Amino acid sequence: MRKAAAAALTGIALLAPAAAGAQEPKLSGTITVWSWDVAAKALEAVVPAFNQKYPDVTVKIEDVGNQPTYDRGLAGCAAGGAGMPDVYTVENQESEVFWARFPDCFRDIKAMLGSEGAPLLTKFPEFKRTELTVGDKVYAMPWDSGPIVLFYRRDMFDKAGVDAASIETWDDFVAAGQKVVAANEGAKFVSTNGDTTWFRMLANQTGCSIIAPDAASVTINQPPCVQALEAVGKVAKAGLFLQANWGETLQAINADKLAASIYGGWYEGSLRGAAPGQSGKWGIALMPAFEKGGVRASNLGGSALAIPTASKNPEAALAFLRFALGTPEGQIIQLKASGLVPTLPEAIQDPYVKQPQPFWGGQPIWETVLSTLDKIKPWRGTQYFAEADNSFIPIFSEFMAGQVDAKDALDQAAEEISGATGLPVKE
Repeated sequence: MRKAAAAALTGIALLAPAAAGAQEPKLSGTITVWSWDVAAKALEAVVPAFNQKYPDVTVKIEDVGNQPTYDRGLAGCAAGGAGMPDVYTVENQESEVFWARFPDCFRDIKAMLGSEGAPLLTKFPEFKRTELTVGDKVYAMPWDSGPIVLFYRRDMFDKAGVDAASIETWDDFVAAGQKVVAANEGAKFVSTNGDTTWFRMLANQTGCSIIAPDAASVTINQPPCVQALEAVGKVAKAGLFLQANWGETLQAINADKLAASIYGGWYEGSLRGAAPGQSGKWGIALMPAFEKGGVRASNLGGSALAIPTASKNPEAALAFLRFALGTPEGQIIQLKASGLVPTLPEAIQDPYVKQPQPFWGGQPIWETVLSTLDKIKPWRGTQYFAEADNSFIPIFSEFMAGQVDAKDALDQAAEEISGATGLPVKE
């Protein structure tokens, strides 16, 4: 701990804002960054601009893969930091697993930033900071987010006589989906891969917590969670789901077999990349509410960047975080390159956000995506996220197959999660 504190203080001394007339500290050496897929590509896009400011720092972005990044991170932390990179990508929902199990594995970003720490970090929305904070420590810097929106095929909706703007509630969504499926032979409305993603999207919207925010009890069977699961059940009973994994879903989109997607804003880059021939045919709308005039905001996914205590070049690593995540320039570069949704307020005000996007029929989609950020409710995965989700998946599958109703499914899930975590079920 003393060594870690000394390293953090070194970071403060080297990276505090330069005094008037003073030059920024000269940084050099190599930093390695672990990430995956479009996130890795987004970071690669930032490197040239970063190197204009720090020409002597070599940045190596390694696309390790989503699950391997998580698994290798757990293994590295368990081994005292052995083999860890200089910058580590962690999904917000999984982050508290690391902070709880390995509190010494990552540096306190707030302490490293020194007097700049609180002003910069508190700029990010609360829902992005909640899971990264333990007491007075902030173990990672917020990165992208996943505001939920409706991606839809304009032509397939038009064929069914459905106006996306008329979909205000989840009941409207089901009715519209039935019309679209009926009018477009062989197509489904939306997809699911059998995991709990749909439930978690709607649960965040209702304010449902699988585990209580204080991580002291299991709350998955409380009324807001039942409301969320019942809505997912309506979509399933209407026959609107395509059962498909990530790759199969993108193939279905490219083959005109899927009319819409409900997903985080980061999906924009994946969808656009999978179906370039459908340019101009897609649009974006707000997600439905549970009742007319209700909340139309939720979040799925989004990550943060952390600096392992074992980093051999923490000063350069922090400089990279500050540029890539803490400046509008860095975040807008990533938005343009990969559709990674910025969360820094200054970036949200960038003129690019209001520009029409050709693939999306000239719609300035980022205004829609980013308009919900301040309405998203904080949500904690807690250190029990993996155990809770794994316990719920088989029960969720039974529910989707119509074998059990929502309340019974969640009561059963609560007992299973309680057994897996040792936490009591909230009465």
